[in-house]
Amino acid sequence: MMHYKAIWISDVHLGTSGCQADYLLDFLKHNEADKYYLVGDIIDGWRLKKSFYWPQSHNDVVQKLLRKARKGSEVIYVPGNHDESARQFFGLSFGDVKVVEEVIHITVDGRKLWVTHGDQFDGVMQYAKWLAYVGDNLYSFILYVNRYFNMVRAKMGLQYWSLSQYLKHQVKNAVSYIADFEHIMAREARLRGCDGVVCGHIHKAEIREIDGLLYCNDGDWVESLTALVETQTGELKIIHWTQIKGEPVESPQITLQPAIESLIKEAAL
Repeated sequence: MMHYKAIWISDVHLGTSGCQADYLLDFLKHNEADKYYLVGDIIDGWRLKKSFYWPQSHNDVVQKLLRKARKGSEVIYVPGNHDESARQFFGLSFGDVKVVEEVIHITVDGRKLWVTHGDQFDGVMQYAKWLAYVGDNLYSFILYVNRYFNMVRAKMGLQYWSLSQYLKHQVKNAVSYIADFEHIMAREARLRGCDGVVCGHIHKAEIREIDGLLYCNDGDWVESLTALVETQTGELKIIHWTQIKGEPVESPQITLQPAIESLIKEAAL
């Protein structure tokens, strides 16, 4: 069991068939932290509006995070574009989980990191949201293919490999879009007087310096299966969780969502 100063996860997309909830649940079982940052797109409201999909493993992830908050870890939720409905609850707490628009994290060595999902600085999201919806449908299809592709790999004794991630990195426009996004985020961090930024949104885990600013992206849990962590000595690392430690539990679809329902009831009070 590893214990970190902080763990950042984003783009889990609970409520979609592409979500790798079993891998994330396994990661949460084997890693602890003083602080957990949920950096947006944790629940995919876009997809759930179209059709209900909620296997037991998705419910287990929510329950696991709530349990960590109850046991004393600080859990901070920064909603993204796919769970943008949660943005109406800025400043509130649900089950000891704080909902905020953005937050500053201070590392062990004193660096200030601005934590935000990042969709607010995505030109497609801001000026052509309809295109984002079209792209989301195509992306969901690729993830659907990717799911069965990795089922075959698992039967062959091979580790998880992301077909969608591979295709994305072969497209010149996609590579250019990612580079532009990274520079914009670094610039915005500088404007806020921070030493760096931690974000999600583009599903590409990365730690690098851009124009003297630290750019960190914690990746996702549909393609790269990654999280960003800060060790007790202040080192920032990306963890790739591409193999489950032990056999994953079968995830039957359920019709009730106790964790989600409890949050809705609390919000209504």
